[in-house]
Amino acid sequence: MVLRSALLVALLAAVSVAFAQERVQVMTTTTDLRSLAEAVGGDRIVAVSLVPPGMDAEEYQPKPQDVLRLKQARLVVRVGLDFDLWVDRLLAQVGRPEISRGGAAYVDASLAIAVLELRGMSVGPGDGHAHGSGNPHYWLDPKNAETITANILETLARIDPANAAAYEANRQAFLTRLNTKLAEWEMRLSPLRTMPIVAYHNSWPYFARRFRLDFVGFIETKPGVPPSPSHLAGIVRDMRARGARIVVREPNEPERDVAFVASKAGAQVVTLAASVGALPRADDYISLFDANVEALTAAAATR
Repeated sequence: MVLRSALLVALLAAVSVAFAQERVQVMTTTTDLRSLAEAVGGDRIVAVSLVPPGMDAEEYQPKPQDVLRLKQARLVVRVGLDFDLWVDRLLAQVGRPEISRGGAAYVDASLAIAVLELRGMSVGPGDGHAHGSGNPHYWLDPKNAETITANILETLARIDPANAAAYEANRQAFLTRLNTKLAEWEMRLSPLRTMPIVAYHNSWPYFARRFRLDFVGFIETKPGVPPSPSHLAGIVRDMRARGARIVVREPNEPERDVAFVASKAGAQVVTLAASVGALPRADDYISLFDANVEALTAAAATR
């Protein structure tokens, strides 16, 4: 009896290993894209994000093990719009055309996204990570998940056609759930439409457009460039003049300057997650918005 049980356990373990090896290995640059890839791929893929949860993907410094990960990937998904330029160096080291730009197993998730703040911009010393190809934080409009998942679906179906129908069904089920949540989020955020908001970093134009929120200023002088004392003083003056009582920061952003302008303007600090995993409750794409909506509505209720 003991022998039979041991054989059964060994057989199940072998089947589990074989199944894992058959699943499509997907490498994404960010946790948001990993979550959306999982929504499409379900249990037929294994998705891993190069950037760990809670880390600023715009400032990410690749590790040697990232090259090894990419060597094993069957599909690569990136943000694009100059957000994750560092992945190009990794892909060049890997030397696999199919997962590089233009390859059959390469996804630029920004394809067909209506980009905001599109303008030419040079990047030089002190310019931080300027948004030269348009603002890259497009995943923070939940409606853009339709386009992102469509891009992922198209490539998954191309490299794994036997499971194309399952991927399409997964995507449709996810979008149905997402659209139900979107109506809820729009209703809950509607009281904030007349409230001016200040943020540390310009991560929020897509989120603001979707939910009709008014971000009136940013503590950074440029993306990635810390504010000067005169800029902070100007932000405080503008907040007082406009009656702004909410200052948004992300968990990885410095607290000092945010706390300063909030205290001087009589505002409260609200910590929002701009990426999956940045806050404990934001552990997938939908819960990311749940957490942010909850934080903003709680702040508005105490004004």
